[in-house]
Amino acid sequence: MKTMKSKIAVALMAAGLSFSAAAADITVAYDADPVSLDPHEQLSGGTLQLSHMVFDPLVRFTQEMDFEPRLATSWERIDNETVRFNLREGVTFHSGNAFTADDVVWTFDRLKSSPDFKGIFTPIVDIKKVDEHTVDVVTDGTYPLVENVMTYVFPMDSKFYSGKTEDGRDKSELKKNGSTYASTHLSGTGPYVVDEREQGVVVEFDRNENYWDKDSEGNVDNITLRPIKEDATRVAALLSGDVDMIAPVSPNDYRRIERADELQLVTMPGTRVITFQMNQSVVDEFKDPRVRQAVAYAVNNEGIAQKIMKGAATPASQQSPVGYAGYNADLEPRYDLAKAKKLMEEAGYPDGFSITMIAPNNRYVNDEKIAQAVAAMMAKIGIKVDLQTMPKAQYWPEFDKCEAGMQMIGWHPDTEDSANFTEFLTMTRDADTGKGQYNCGHYSNSEVDKLVMEANSETDLEKRSAMLQKVEKILYDEAAFLPLHWQDPSWAAKNNVNIEPIVNGMNFPYFGDLVVE
Repeated sequence: MKTMKSKIAVALMAAGLSFSAAAADITVAYDADPVSLDPHEQLSGGTLQLSHMVFDPLVRFTQEMDFEPRLATSWERIDNETVRFNLREGVTFHSGNAFTADDVVWTFDRLKSSPDFKGIFTPIVDIKKVDEHTVDVVTDGTYPLVENVMTYVFPMDSKFYSGKTEDGRDKSELKKNGSTYASTHLSGTGPYVVDEREQGVVVEFDRNENYWDKDSEGNVDNITLRPIKEDATRVAALLSGDVDMIAPVSPNDYRRIERADELQLVTMPGTRVITFQMNQSVVDEFKDPRVRQAVAYAVNNEGIAQKIMKGAATPASQQSPVGYAGYNADLEPRYDLAKAKKLMEEAGYPDGFSITMIAPNNRYVNDEKIAQAVAAMMAKIGIKVDLQTMPKAQYWPEFDKCEAGMQMIGWHPDTEDSANFTEFLTMTRDADTGKGQYNCGHYSNSEVDKLVMEANSETDLEKRSAMLQKVEKILYDEAAFLPLHWQDPSWAAKNNVNIEPIVNGMNFPYFGDLVVE
């Protein structure tokens, strides 16, 4: 573990920061590190984890899924189309620039151009500056999820990211999987600054001496993020004392953690659904719903949850987990190998066909093993799978090409709402609006599109829930995708690292509040 730098300790004392415990440094082992430092380049768990460390959202969720003020101190609905947000005063970016309403407006405009994020912001027509510390969020009609969406506004330092680089490039340039100024330079308002980064090797975070949240009891000066792809190697590093915290923890390793007196294991019910998409633009056979249904009947996702996930997952038959507006209790997992074979015969493919399949091997818990199991199950109905797995950093560029016959994707709803699953995974792909941005199955149903759009302007919660439940029924009947399970997020740490208060079901630990004893 990296030794605390004395100059940091002196700087913190000079800044007047006080903690309930002595300052500490920790090393964290994740399965992968962020692919970019640009918070708008990729809508992924790694990017959002980084954003919560280096930036701050206007609003964030608590563990109980309530809204907590951050860079917005309060908000109120002015009329059906306008919510006014009052911004925190006295906040500075890492560059020293003052945080104002201009930064929120600039950030929103950039978000609307992001291929990944703009789908979330489609209902938001505009964010208007009222004064230096007030903005109005204007929606297209009445939109019930304004606060939810604002959890994804991490104001960027508009002055820092404006202008030209020495070689004449636009500092605000946004490019997926490309080298830009924003992908390698950071200026946020968050509790940490990036001191050093070597992609795939290490990221060093130092405490922001001028962080605005003086009420936080967090006492971690330096965080060393070390990506370790292999589950067993991460656990071994924790058991040996080389690292202080790891995530995720493979269900296969739960007992090893629980048997170690000096370690703690924290898990929560998950809402991230793990799925495979069946690419109709590459595999003509997948255009027939009977073939897609055959795949759904051939894959024993309950068996995967029990044997591969060791019970640390809930078998899924739909996108929405229990408790979400769209959860449809009538839909159940449907493993039936005989029915799967019959459907293949009815569709005219009794001998099956061949496809390619891709999956990550360090993004989701046991992702490679799950993909191997799915490929083996599909072989039983004659579908021969050429499976390729790869690290997360290589996987997402390949996923974006939408060239494989089947592609794995997990999704945690960005707005903590059922509609978000469909907006990104199963609505008709639309590059202009960002809808269907991650729909590499190329499934398209106008009724689904219409229902989701109507639900997003319906404030009667019962009516809205009925619409979203109907969406899930249509997707189920047409086997729009292959649902596997909802993954339980998990973390492990040394007993003196008080992780339980800072972790959450969204898997974005709030490291700024972490206390190490």
